[in-house]
Amino acid sequence: MQSTPFPVLVNAADEKLSAIKEIRELAQHRNLLWNLVRRDLTVRYKRSVIGFFWTMLNPLLLMIILTVVFSTLFRFEGIENYPTYFLSSYLVFGFFSQTTNQSMASLAWNGALMKRVRVPKSIFAVSTTLSGLVNLALAYIPLFIIMIATGAPICATVLYLPIAFLLIGMFTLGVSLLLSAVAVYFEDVQHMYQVATVGLMYMTPIIYPIGIVPIKWLWVIRANPLTHLFKLARDPVYGCTLPGQHVIVASMAAAIIALVVGWVVFHRLARGFYLHL
Repeated sequence: MQSTPFPVLVNAADEKLSAIKEIRELAQHRNLLWNLVRRDLTVRYKRSVIGFFWTMLNPLLLMIILTVVFSTLFRFEGIENYPTYFLSSYLVFGFFSQTTNQSMASLAWNGALMKRVRVPKSIFAVSTTLSGLVNLALAYIPLFIIMIATGAPICATVLYLPIAFLLIGMFTLGVSLLLSAVAVYFEDVQHMYQVATVGLMYMTPIIYPIGIVPIKWLWVIRANPLTHLFKLARDPVYGCTLPGQHVIVASMAAAIIALVVGWVVFHRLARGFYLHL
């Protein structure tokens, strides 16, 4: 009697795949990608009475505090509508911070799945980034309501926002791939990064205008890629102007470099995920 062979599990996490092949597999697994994005959005707003408006709760409370402090006690010259100035960048920072943190956690949570089923390893970072972009777009609806309530103009330049979101999303995906790959090997990276994002927020002109930065420290702010990326999203909303050419070029360079470096590092480290997840 011939014995029935046991099923063999494919070690999908330890299989080496080229970047091009993984892009093809992402396209083949587009239904899974869509379900992951839908799951992230559903879980985020599950049992929430006011839905995506919770996305604005933290920025709104922080905006009220900062408006009182910086618009009343410490006046910034040249900032007439501080709520719009602040939220037009802080919403983007919230997207960047939450997406990069969730990407690290998502890869760890789905480690068992990658060991047993052949799925693109990067699909979890991609799905987290896409769901974050959807959430970011929804968060701009309350922002526009606030702008109308405070008398801030909504100009046609807001139509530039999809291009800004595209570049910001590319940069965020690159950073997410890099951090999630390193976090598999070193769990402390996620905890350290949460602290680092606080410092990163103050290194980016979100709360304050860049004009108040002392000249000797100005190069630090300008070397921060988020300074240019956030300006892409702020200028069309707050200034009713399109970003300058140097801002667009710097943002494109930052987005492409981050995505390439993140993708390369992710695939270099991916073969060792099996032993650490």
